[in-house]
Amino acid sequence: MNWTNIETRQDIDNILEQSKQTPCLIFKHSTSCHMSEMSKYIIESEWNLEKEQLKPYCLDILKHKDLAVKIAEQFNEHHQSPQVLLIQGGECFYEESHLNISYEEMEEEIKFLLNR
Repeated sequence: MNWTNIETRQDIDNILEQSKQTPCLIFKHSTSCHMSEMSKYIIESEWNLEKEQLKPYCLDILKHKDLAVKIAEQFNEHHQSPQVLLIQGGECFYEESHLNISYEEMEEEIKFLLNR
């Protein structure tokens, strides 16, 4: 699994465009939070999707708090960390945070979406 880092507002615009072709995962991550580290590790260790199925993006919220706020506004979701958002067609169709982050649930949502 290879994360693409979100570091600019243009990166968010790119996700909006990319999501019209391929669903995108945004993982909002705090490098100082053990729960966030655990969630990231679980996603990475269980990842079994091809890059053509889902494009993964990661935002370091300690470095880019302004972008975390922009993402929350863009997708009409409350900012939390850790948090995952699944984006397709410029819209968020799945969001979870903290201990509710489950790779199995994300994978089910993605497979449902891909098979529609």
